[in-house]
Amino acid sequence: MSNFDWERFLRQWSEDLISTVTKSHGQLPPEVHQSGWWGYPGATEAQIQAAEVRLGITLPPSYREFFKVTNGWRQTTPFINHICSLEEIEWFADTYPEWANAFSSPHDDNVLNFSDHETSQNGAIAFSVSNEEYFIYGAEQDCSKFRLEYLPTALAISEKGDDVIYLLNPQVINDQGEWEAWFLGDWLPGADRYRSFSEMMQAEYANFLELREYPPQPILPEETA
Repeated sequence: MSNFDWERFLRQWSEDLISTVTKSHGQLPPEVHQSGWWGYPGATEAQIQAAEVRLGITLPPSYREFFKVTNGWRQTTPFINHICSLEEIEWFADTYPEWANAFSSPHDDNVLNFSDHETSQNGAIAFSVSNEEYFIYGAEQDCSKFRLEYLPTALAISEKGDDVIYLLNPQVINDQGEWEAWFLGDWLPGADRYRSFSEMMQAEYANFLELREYPPQPILPEETA
């Protein structure tokens, strides 16, 4: 179970988002105006388990706990319009096949395949990016140093925004069961990578605070997740 306090964190972010839209004379979705909540009703354990059965996976702890507070989320920053509900999350390669393959230009066959990496003489996997370059997080990370071979198994957890998307990577899981989280963008180019979904969301909240002179512009009418 994740120890991250999603209720407190998301309540603060919700207040800041609503305040930003209001101060800019923007129009809030009716549900947000009535509830004072930027998110949605939380999901039940049964809903979470149904999504896991549908996808054939166990969702990482901090991501599961997020859903218990809100089943999806409206716009986070000017770049991401919507975090998917449990019913909307799908595999990246299935949902955006053309975009997934567009990243594969360095590959001769122009089609991503998880088996694209080679095996060295000693039997170890020879990834496209070495462990020394890959497992760097924070300010020292180079967003171009990401592994294309992980894209076919990535989980798309947001709608495609301004040529960016949130992904979860089940090929890198830490001791707490957290999947690596990606902010993948055509214009980076590459992915900002984080140790967990909760770490990525904290970074995105910091980005929101820096960018809030460019307030979210919700599209009306807003559908309920």
